[in-house]
Amino acid sequence: MKQQSERLGRDPIPELLIRLAVPATVGMLVMALHSVIDTIYIARGVGTIGVAAVAISFPIQMFFLALAGAVGIGGSSVISRALGANNLDKANRAFGNILSLIIIFSVIGAILGLVYITPMLKLFGASTTVMPYAVDYLEIILYGTISFTFGFAINNVVRAEGNAKMAMFTMIMSSLLNILFTPIFLFALNMGMRGAAYGTITAQGLTAVYLLYYFLSGQSSLSISILYFWPRLYMIKEIMAVGASAFARQGSASFMLIIANNLLVYYGGDIAIAVLGIVHRVMMFTLMPILGIVQGMLPIVGFNYGAGQRARVSESIILAIKTASIISFTAFALVMAIPEPLMRIFTTDPEAIALGRDALRIMFSLSMTVGIQMVTAGVFQALGKAKAAFAISLARQVLFLIPALLTLPLFFQLNGVWLAFPLAELLSFVLALFFIGRYRSYFFLEKPQMAEIS
Repeated sequence: MKQQSERLGRDPIPELLIRLAVPATVGMLVMALHSVIDTIYIARGVGTIGVAAVAISFPIQMFFLALAGAVGIGGSSVISRALGANNLDKANRAFGNILSLIIIFSVIGAILGLVYITPMLKLFGASTTVMPYAVDYLEIILYGTISFTFGFAINNVVRAEGNAKMAMFTMIMSSLLNILFTPIFLFALNMGMRGAAYGTITAQGLTAVYLLYYFLSGQSSLSISILYFWPRLYMIKEIMAVGASAFARQGSASFMLIIANNLLVYYGGDIAIAVLGIVHRVMMFTLMPILGIVQGMLPIVGFNYGAGQRARVSESIILAIKTASIISFTAFALVMAIPEPLMRIFTTDPEAIALGRDALRIMFSLSMTVGIQMVTAGVFQALGKAKAAFAISLARQVLFLIPALLTLPLFFQLNGVWLAFPLAELLSFVLALFFIGRYRSYFFLEKPQMAEIS
């Protein structure tokens, strides 16, 4: 299986990006599609209040995904560079430590979440009407924490060794199983919100078992060995230093949603929370192809950087920026053209449709800038440049979006919540351009030596 990773340093960049990004994009789109279909199931089976309950519960799910992303993306960066430097022992040690961290974080997080579930949901903005629905849903999701954190993190590892088709297959498998099981629990067994959650964790659990089989059967360049499971402080530091940017991005998104949900309760009520939940699903689906491009780029840049092939690093980055920019412009045009039909996919509630139509247009008004932002953050993750990646990832949510959320509603009420999103996109885009300009030798091959980023 070694040849699988060596092709990252040998095959033409456009061919590699297509081979790695297309499966990643397909997998991401299917995952987004299952999220969309889940929302439709809940809207039809439980009602708008069920959609609001999922939206209220989502910050805790995002927090666990942030931890899994930190471990998976940070670890896959270490693995890509180790494979590029032909250091299989370090790659396997990183893999073992990834597995250990997933188990530790999942068990501790699930226990704390179950103990404090009601106070958490109150903090997230759950009203007395939404609370019982949110408890029913989140309690079951917490029991399945280890399955979805494992799948999310390990999928990055599979992609890091260049096996994009396997990574795509497991994402599609999880999503299709979710689409299959959720209506069985929700409608056939009449289990309501708990049924929607059971469908999700059943699909994720089966996918986690399949991923374990993949590594244990010798199909991977990496191997699972008890010798590599013992946590090594130096390895954990390297994994989490790079992964911190992914955690900052998704963890701060969780915190942002807590603030947004509480503001929406005040300015718009439960229906506004449901609308944000729907808009978030649309956002995921339209922008997931960009994440697929970034996921495809990461192992190419990481491997070639580790192998010292500077020209291939630059070529990969430029191609990813061009492709991601085309996708983000297409998503912008689509949402601007048909916001109301997009809302009607999810709900028949006239008030939700009218509110969602305006929210979509406002929140997506500067979405054409997202491609450059996401690729730039991904570049520094792949290169192992933790501080730069962390700064870009943290800026959008913490420096820009959260202050905008706390300020704009004072002047524009409910519309202020929606307006905060494009303002944060604009400021994040300017910051990304600053980093590209400052470290342009990574992107444009202007200097004889790559400057170190500190």
